[in-house]
Amino acid sequence: MEQRFIRNFCIIAHIDHGKSTLADRLLERTGALSSREMMAQVLDSMDLERERGITIKAHTVTLRTRAADGQEYLLNLIDTPGHVDFSYEVSRSLAACEGALLVVDASQGVEAQTLANAYLASDQGLELIPVLNKIDLPAAEPERVREQIEQVIGLDTTDALAISAKTGIGVDAVLAAVIERVPPPTGEPDAPTRALVFDASYDVYKGVRCLVRVFDGRLKVGEKVHFMGVGRDTQIEELGILTPRAVPVAELGAGEVGYLFAGFKDIHQVRVGDTLTDAIDPAGEALPGFREAKPMVFAGLYPVDSAQFGELRDALEKLSLNDSAFTFQADTSQALGFGFRCGFLGLLHMEIAQERLEREFGLHLVTTAPNVAYRVLTDSGDVVEVQNPSQMPDPGRIAAVEEPIIQATILTPEAHVGGILKLLQERRGEQVKFEHLGGGRMLLEYRLPLAEVVLDFYDRLKSASRGYASFDYHVAGYREGDLVKLDLLVNGEPVDALAVIVHRAAAYERARALAAKLREMIPRQLFEVVIQAAINNRVIAREAVKALRKNVIAKCYGGDITRKRKLLEKQKEGKKRMKRVGKVDIPQDAFLAVLKVSDG
Repeated sequence: MEQRFIRNFCIIAHIDHGKSTLADRLLERTGALSSREMMAQVLDSMDLERERGITIKAHTVTLRTRAADGQEYLLNLIDTPGHVDFSYEVSRSLAACEGALLVVDASQGVEAQTLANAYLASDQGLELIPVLNKIDLPAAEPERVREQIEQVIGLDTTDALAISAKTGIGVDAVLAAVIERVPPPTGEPDAPTRALVFDASYDVYKGVRCLVRVFDGRLKVGEKVHFMGVGRDTQIEELGILTPRAVPVAELGAGEVGYLFAGFKDIHQVRVGDTLTDAIDPAGEALPGFREAKPMVFAGLYPVDSAQFGELRDALEKLSLNDSAFTFQADTSQALGFGFRCGFLGLLHMEIAQERLEREFGLHLVTTAPNVAYRVLTDSGDVVEVQNPSQMPDPGRIAAVEEPIIQATILTPEAHVGGILKLLQERRGEQVKFEHLGGGRMLLEYRLPLAEVVLDFYDRLKSASRGYASFDYHVAGYREGDLVKLDLLVNGEPVDALAVIVHRAAAYERARALAAKLREMIPRQLFEVVIQAAINNRVIAREAVKALRKNVIAKCYGGDITRKRKLLEKQKEGKKRMKRVGKVDIPQDAFLAVLKVSDG
C-alpha cells in the first residue's frame, strides 16, 4: 500500500486506564476479528496478563479501515504496557511509530506513568492525540482532566477525544483522528532497505520471529538480508502481518510493520534494536534504534530439584529473547547449589519472569532476596560492580561504596501528602520538587536510593495514600553511601543466599527483624539452632530455635533415679554430637523472608 495511506501508532497510558480495552474496540470497529472471536484483552495473549489485568508485552496488530471519503487505510497499532517496570517495552514501540494515543482516565486524571510516557513520546517527536476514557463513569470529570493535561503535560486539549472504550462511545472518532492527525511514514521506497527490529519472540517450530518496521526500501521473501548490529547475513524464509492472526505476505514495503522468520534457531543471533538491510545493496548507516535497557534489580533463581538445572538454563535463554530487558548468568550458592543470577527492571518484572518460568516451562524455583547493583571503590583505585552481596570485597579494601539513585515522580491528592512525606523521609529521600497542581493534586519529585524502593515501597505508598498516589521513576546516577554487608549465620555457617547490603543506620533493626523472621521459618530440630546476624564478623543480633524435647525416660517404670540420669546424659551427649555434624535444611520460604521484612 502507498505510504500516504499507512498510519503507525501506539496507545500509551498509566496502568489500568483502558489501553487494552480501547485496542479491543478498534479491532471490533475495523472487523479484524468477528464477534465470535472477540474476547476481553484480546491482544493480551498471556494468562498472566488476563489474570492481573495488565499488559506485560507490547503487541502489534495491522488493521484495515475506510475513511469517510471511501479511501482504505492501513493502521498498524501497537498496544503497550503501563507499569513502570515495563517502560522499556514502551520505548521500543514508540521507535516504530509516528503517532500515539495518550489515554487518560476521565475519573482518575493524569498519573505518574501518563506523564512519563507522554515525555517519552515527545522526545521521539511523535504526534500525541489526547483521549479521555471512561467518560460513562459517574465519577468522570472530563473538563478537570483536560485542564490537568494542559497544566501538567503541556498538551493542547482543544481537540481531545472523549470516549468510553468499554461501551464503544467515541471509538469511531478515534479512528478518524488517527487517519487525520497521525502523519504518514516518510521513508524512501527506492532507497537501500532499512528495517528496525523492534521486538522478537521465540517460536518452537520456526525459530526466532522478528517484529520489524520498514523505514526505507522493501523486504521480500527469499532475499538475502544483513543484520547490521550483529554482522550476520541470512535469507528471509517468511514475511507476514498480524491481524492479529499471522497472515503471510510476499513483501513488506516502506512504512509497513510486520514479522519475519529468517531461519534463526539460536536465540542469541538476533538483537532487538538492530537494523536489517539488503545484503547485496546495503544501506550506508544503521537506524538510531534505541537505548538498551539496563537491569537494576538482581536476584538468584535456583531449581528446587538440582536435576532441573539444564531445563532452567534453556527456559532462561528462551525468556531472554521474549523479554529483551531480562539478563542472566550462571551462579553458585553454598546453600542452594547451582543456579543463575538474573537481572530485572524492577520487582514486578522479577515476579512476572519467575511466574512465567514456572508456568510456561514447568519449573519449581527458589528465588533469593532481590538487591541492586552497587559500585565499590577499592583502596587500589579499582571500581568493582557488585550485583550480589557475596561479591563484596574484603571490608579492609573498601574505600567507598556507591548506590544507584532514582528520580521519583509521585502524583497524589493533597490529603495524603503527610503520610507520603514521612515514608520518603524514612527511605532517605531528598526533595527536588514540591508543586501544587490545583484541583487538590500535588506533584512530588524526590531523589531516592533504588535499594529503598525495590522491596515494599510501592505497597507502602499505596497504603499511605489509600491507593490514590501514582509512582514513576528513572535512574539518575550513583551516590556514595554508608553501606555494609549483613551476613546471616545458621549454627555458625554463613548462608550466602540470605546476605544483604544495607545502610549502616538501618542495619541493627534489619538484623533483628531478619533473625526473628528466620527463627519462625526454620523448623525445630533435635538440637538447638542458633541464628546470628553479623557485620564484618561482629554479631549484632541473635535468635535461637529451641531443640525438640524427646521423652527418653518414658520406658522407665520406676527403679533407681540413676537409671533415668544415665539415659538423660546419653541424650545430652547425642545432642552435642548431632549439633556438631547435623545439617539444618532451610525451607524455601526462608529465602523470601527478606522480602517480608520492612526497613520502616
